[in-house]
Amino acid sequence: MDIRRTVLWMIFSFSLLLLWNNWQVQHGKQSLFGGPTANAPAEAKPDAPAPSASIPAAPTANAPSATPAAPGSTVPGTGTPVKAEEVVITSDTLRLTFDTTGAQLVRAELLKFTDGETQRPTVLLERSPNLTYVVQSGVVGASNGQSFPTHQTPFRLVSTEREMAGDSLQVVFEAESGNLKVTKTYTLHRNRYDIDVRHDLSNTGTGPLNPALYLQLERDGSDPAGTSSFYHTFTGMAVYSDQEHFQKVTFSDIQKNKGTYVKQADNGWIAVVQHYFATAWIPPQGKPRTNEVLQVQPNLYAARTVEAVGEVAPGSTATVDSHLWVGPQDQKAMSALAPGLELVVDYGWLTIIAKPLFTLMTWLHGILGNWGWTIVALTVIIKLVFFPLAAASYRSMARMKRVAPRLQALKEKYGDDRQKLNQAMMEMYRTEKINPLGGCLPMVVQIPVFIALYWVLLASVEMRGAPWILWVHDLSVRDPYFILPAVMMGTMFLQIKLNPTPPDPVQAKVMMAMPLVFGGMMFFFPAGLVLYWCVNNALSILQQWSITRSMEKQAEGAANS
Repeated sequence: MDIRRTVLWMIFSFSLLLLWNNWQVQHGKQSLFGGPTANAPAEAKPDAPAPSASIPAAPTANAPSATPAAPGSTVPGTGTPVKAEEVVITSDTLRLTFDTTGAQLVRAELLKFTDGETQRPTVLLERSPNLTYVVQSGVVGASNGQSFPTHQTPFRLVSTEREMAGDSLQVVFEAESGNLKVTKTYTLHRNRYDIDVRHDLSNTGTGPLNPALYLQLERDGSDPAGTSSFYHTFTGMAVYSDQEHFQKVTFSDIQKNKGTYVKQADNGWIAVVQHYFATAWIPPQGKPRTNEVLQVQPNLYAARTVEAVGEVAPGSTATVDSHLWVGPQDQKAMSALAPGLELVVDYGWLTIIAKPLFTLMTWLHGILGNWGWTIVALTVIIKLVFFPLAAASYRSMARMKRVAPRLQALKEKYGDDRQKLNQAMMEMYRTEKINPLGGCLPMVVQIPVFIALYWVLLASVEMRGAPWILWVHDLSVRDPYFILPAVMMGTMFLQIKLNPTPPDPVQAKVMMAMPLVFGGMMFFFPAGLVLYWCVNNALSILQQWSITRSMEKQAEGAANS
């Protein structure tokens, strides 16, 4: 068997796999590399509340000031209608804009993450003609045609502080409707992206009330700014529960009403996920709730969770404490906030390999202090781990290179008689102790590790804005001067020269074209990924040259003796 033909078939098969994966993604299907297939929803629990039809739909235009107030919505104790306004609150990590209509969060700027082009703070949440992505909450369950305060009800800002001075900052809103006074308290913390959200529900009437609290995330289906057309990352909704763990729901599946996720649970969270960043509601754990992911308008989707608060007697107050995450996919902080929340950093079916790799990278970065050198060090460690396999592969290639002239002679001798040619080749392989697949199998074993590392480098927000040296100021974007892709092409050419020359001229041309194809692709990939391949190629060349030279000296010594 010709080892080059085997390699080419592997490359061809992998290319077909990538093409099929991209076709699946473009047609709204699950990516082969983007995560596990969603499981069937769990059976409903009888004590969990069903989604209420009284949850108001989003307004038809991005103009919340035109949204009609809910019946009876006034400033508590005054009877005066509330005028909608936007309130800007600033901490050391976040600049948040709240709309007093619904006390909803309509804009979030991440002050420690800048846009690569403008160097302005990254905008995650926004309500504009270009993007609708907001955080909402409200109360439903009123009877007799009344309405409790929802995300379309006018609220009044009660607190006065708008900038963080100490270690925390509270932002308080109030509204009253349907004999229920709702007080929303957002508590921001220094150097954190999780926000404590408390809903106090006070019964101001004369009869008992049975409200249900809903927490909601709304987003349109547009791609995040800076989305690459050369590699795909997931943007959509996610639901987590102990029953089925992490379940992704694409906008396409929501539109077709095909989303599969746990609808009844007493644990977990809901989230909107995009490259590097996420927003998540974490309701109180241990209380039955209903999850729902739906399309509320054309190209506008919502993920919500609804929880029955229980009976609130006249003059009494019920309190519901929740958590809200608005920020980067910081795995350490997210895992501390809620079980499984770090899974928004989705490494797909290779998570079992990717997570230890990321842990190792984090440890190395703690020593080196630079993510570029961390990638270099990690590549060296991986090469050392796979050294025995790679050495076996290179020895096989060296033997194949030594017998290449004899293989060519056999092909000329037997011509089109494939059966005799194969018999002669196998006899020569046995005589020379060559395994035709010896150069392929070690590489196949390493492929899962390489794919997992690819996703670690692509998905880790730590790479965003991280410099390496000289001209590389951001490992998450392409090399601005294309130096690393050029180095990668050069090292690939050198690797091909060190390998046996394919006897088939067509195969030889294909092999020589590979550096141009793969190198051309890397012109548009993040510099961190290209850096990995450059270092990997350089180490492979050094290892292959060393092994080949050693075997040549052994052959010369045997011949002279």
